[in-house]
Amino acid sequence: MDKVWETAADAVRDIGDGATLAVGGFGLSGTPGVLIQALHEQGATSLSVVSNNCGVDDRGLGILLAAGRIARVTGSYVGENKEFARQYLGGELEVELVPQGTLAERLRAGGCGIPAFFTPAGVGTQVADGGLPWRHGADGSVAVASPPKEVRDFGGRSYVLEHGITTDFALVRAAKGDRHGNLVFRRSARNFNPLAAMAGRVTLAEVEELVEPGDLDPDEVHLPGVFVQRVVPLTPRQAADKQIERRTVRAPWARETVRR
Repeated sequence: MDKVWETAADAVRDIGDGATLAVGGFGLSGTPGVLIQALHEQGATSLSVVSNNCGVDDRGLGILLAAGRIARVTGSYVGENKEFARQYLGGELEVELVPQGTLAERLRAGGCGIPAFFTPAGVGTQVADGGLPWRHGADGSVAVASPPKEVRDFGGRSYVLEHGITTDFALVRAAKGDRHGNLVFRRSARNFNPLAAMAGRVTLAEVEELVEPGDLDPDEVHLPGVFVQRVVPLTPRQAADKQIERRTVRAPWARETVRR
């Protein structure tokens, strides 16, 4: 029952070339940066990643992307990552863009053993009709496009069929975790992390604070340990490294106006 691994390097050692990964995080909030860095050092390549976005140019999944380790991304947002956009538009990277809510539900469905579901999101668009560019050619043409999906009417409304997602591995970050793999996420870090963890056949969780079994109130647990196979405790320095995608502050005169 003790799922603790001493180092992130040990935990990612068996992730091989061509593996599929579900990765938690939204922007850089809740991103499993220590596990991603360990995977970068480990050297696995040709990875297929399922994540809301792909980090930024030098943080999060952007580290693997810049090193040419990612072959395919299933996500909903390109975001601030210029290298992501360059590789996609240049034909170096295959990208399946999915509506954000649909992506979340596809991960949850895969984790629950639901093979597919119908949703109204995307009906009447290329999401359902097909033709979204998955891969561009070097000349900017569309080399690979998304196929059409099944659309069916229920109660007089049209819905598109979407498939659940499962992956070989999942990488997530939690604020607390015990040795049995029960996890607690803090505030906005509770984004795609629980869903990614559910979708992975083998889930690796880096935790900022490791506690003993029984220390977590059952009502406090966001993800039960049945979904987690490996727990990597972070050092205080690693736990304090909170990655921020963009910092925005108000000018002093703006704060004065608000007080008035």
